[in-house]
Amino acid sequence: MINVEKVREILRQVYDPELGLNVVDLGLIYDIQVTENNDVYVKMTLTTPGCPLHGSITAGAESAVKSIPDVKEVKVDLVWEPAWNPNMMTEEAKKQLGR
Repeated sequence: MINVEKVREILRQVYDPELGLNVVDLGLIYDIQVTENNDVYVKMTLTTPGCPLHGSITAGAESAVKSIPDVKEVKVDLVWEPAWNPNMMTEEAKKQLGR
C-alpha cells in the first residue's frame, strides 16, 4: 500500500548535492498527497530559487517516487512560497550543518 509516509521515506534518498543532506531533512518537502488510484503529488521547494541543480533534484524526487511499486502518476510541483529557511530543517540536519 502506498501512503504519505512511504513516499516521505523514499524521498530521503534524494540529496541536495551542495549541502549533502536529503530533501526531507532539509525541510524542502511541503506536501505529499497519494490518491486512491496511487497517483502521487509532491509539493517541494529548494534552498534558493537560483539553485543550479533544481532540475536534477526535482527529477531525482520524481524518479524516487516512481520507484515505489504500484505508483501510477507522479507530479512534482516546485514552488517558492513560502520561501525556505534554515528553521525548516530537522534537528538532525541542523546538527550536521553545525547550526
